[in-house]
Amino acid sequence: MKETPIHATRDMHEIHEIHEIHVLVVDDDVRVARINAAYVAKVPGFRVVARAHSAAEALARLDTHPVDLVLLDHYLPDENGLDLVRRLRQLGHRTDVIMVTAARDLATVQNAMRLGALQYLVKPFTFAGLRTRLEAYGSLRRTLETGGEAEQAEVDRIFGALAAAGSPNELPKGHSATTAELVRQVLRSAEGPLSTQLIADRAGISRQTAQRYLKLLERTGRVTLALRYGETGRPEHRYSWLPSEGA
Repeated sequence: MKETPIHATRDMHEIHEIHEIHVLVVDDDVRVARINAAYVAKVPGFRVVARAHSAAEALARLDTHPVDLVLLDHYLPDENGLDLVRRLRQLGHRTDVIMVTAARDLATVQNAMRLGALQYLVKPFTFAGLRTRLEAYGSLRRTLETGGEAEQAEVDRIFGALAAAGSPNELPKGHSATTAELVRQVLRSAEGPLSTQLIADRAGISRQTAQRYLKLLERTGRVTLALRYGETGRPEHRYSWLPSEGA
């Protein structure tokens, strides 16, 4: 069964409901594949239907499971992820692909883009980083499933939706780019995890403001959150910058 790509649309009368998005997780590391699958399962509207640990296994899974989206590692034991994408297209599989890999050289990133990968998420990443991209994908897919025609503004929004996912420059209304940069600089210059209050003090802003921006950065995958338990038993939130998610 061939999958419907994100760039395909269907007539309105064919859409009776928004279907759950079926995902294939491909990673050579069994533990990492299990973690990524658990992350996907936590995002409403997504369901992992299979996991694979090689290109051959991924092809076998696609032949037996209808899949909408593949989360694909580049480093596989039998062939790399980009070669697998080429083979998928040659075989007629039109499933969408999001690269999830430690490969960060620009040639690989560029080739992934040329082959039609919708997103490229560099390891290590947080659940928030993956969630943001899956939610953007889900939103875009729902938009396209309504069918019909689009004006230029709608086309621009569709093409920009995934590119904007997780971008620090796309701030919600009421947020300041200057304040966001202050918080980022504090985190980037820190030698270890920092509490919300310490971040606020170093940035020269209130604790409430720091907390608001930290939640935003965590959601976009820019920082990691850990809990440290003190003598009172109440956990303290401590934040760290995730280098691979931004400059």
